[in-house]
Amino acid sequence: MAHDTQNLTEGPLARQIFRFSVPLMLSNILQVLFNMADIATVGRFVGPHALGSVGSTTTLVTLFTGFLIGLSGGVNVMAARYFGAKNERDVRETVHTSLLLCLAAGMLLLLCGVFFSRGLLEMLNTKEELIDGAALYLRVYFLGMPALAVYNFGNAVFSAVGNTKKPLLFLTTAGVINVVLNLFFVIVCKLGVVGVAIASAASQYVCSILIIFSLLRSKESIALRPRELRIAPDKAKFVLRLGIPAGLQNSIFAIANLFIQTGVNSFNAVIVEGNSAAANADALVYDVMAAFYMACSSFMSQNLGARKKERVLRSYFISLGYSFGAGAALGLSLVFFGKTFLRLFTTDAAVTVAGMDRLRIMGYSYAFSAFMDNTIAASRGLGKSLIPTIIVILGSCVFRVVWVYTIFAHFHTIESLYLLYIFSWTITAVAEIGYFAHCCRKEIRTL
Repeated sequence: MAHDTQNLTEGPLARQIFRFSVPLMLSNILQVLFNMADIATVGRFVGPHALGSVGSTTTLVTLFTGFLIGLSGGVNVMAARYFGAKNERDVRETVHTSLLLCLAAGMLLLLCGVFFSRGLLEMLNTKEELIDGAALYLRVYFLGMPALAVYNFGNAVFSAVGNTKKPLLFLTTAGVINVVLNLFFVIVCKLGVVGVAIASAASQYVCSILIIFSLLRSKESIALRPRELRIAPDKAKFVLRLGIPAGLQNSIFAIANLFIQTGVNSFNAVIVEGNSAAANADALVYDVMAAFYMACSSFMSQNLGARKKERVLRSYFISLGYSFGAGAALGLSLVFFGKTFLRLFTTDAAVTVAGMDRLRIMGYSYAFSAFMDNTIAASRGLGKSLIPTIIVILGSCVFRVVWVYTIFAHFHTIESLYLLYIFSWTITAVAEIGYFAHCCRKEIRTL
């Protein structure tokens, strides 16, 4: 088997899915750590106002990057399907079409960030003393959006053909550069929030250049050939049909979380600070579990293309088992060792106690999100994206807003706010599993 690709349609599934997922897991964890490094650099060497300015942009950055990640999910599914079916021409057309689509999306987000940053921050009621720094940070940060779009495209393509190690290597290289540039621009050049934004954008371009260079050098069906860069309408339709709903889902999640934050902000400063400290665990746990969701989608797509129906469903159950296990292990660790984790972010005993209120509930809940997220990934692996997105928007976004204004408004305890996660995951999972089972039966009958 060629170095750039791996056949996911043969061999022991459990071992293959685990080996496939580990580099994805490390990539996700590295991104979390590098983001923490950005925040730490600003907070430590610039000051609280700069820290607040960067922190004020988190929702918008999550909103737009989430859209790019969702769009790349469509690329991953289609490339994996054609690769599994050994349709090299379709793989090539998908790769070249997807690069142009993702690049166009990145350019569109760049323009949004440059021209509408301040207006969007005003809509979010960003504090007056922070908005100038936040708008400046966003304008510079969004210059890297085309590069981020290209990296997500390349990551999706390599993952689709079973190679998760190369994107990890490229991300590690760019991440180290990001940390070095952070320190240089902030400490040596005294550029403050602009320095952090420049470092982030520059590291994204490094990552995208490494991805493109690797695809140009490839000898396989995923090889990038400039003369073949054109949009194939049928491939564009499939990628957008899968990717846009996924991207919108990621973006709407960020909006729904604003309502939860509003609920948190209704309590005193100690609870708000405790919630903020404990919420750092969310990205860590979710990103570890997300590696298995990507594996689920890639394995199901390749095996569906190869018409190996017994491996299609087994890929779902194995990925579900791994993701549930990872969520349970990390969640329980936070329940029992949460105080140690919280001391990384605060030395205040009262804040630590408030943080444990969140970790105790979330620690027992994280694993159950696997039933929702892994099933959504499985449906996308089957080529279904619109209905799963509608279900998750209703079950995990609309439901959360309704909960905030009914259940939480009635009890007004922090526990009643945190419990909305497990309830929304459960309701959404039931609907997603029902839809997936229906689609899976139909797909498998046609193989």
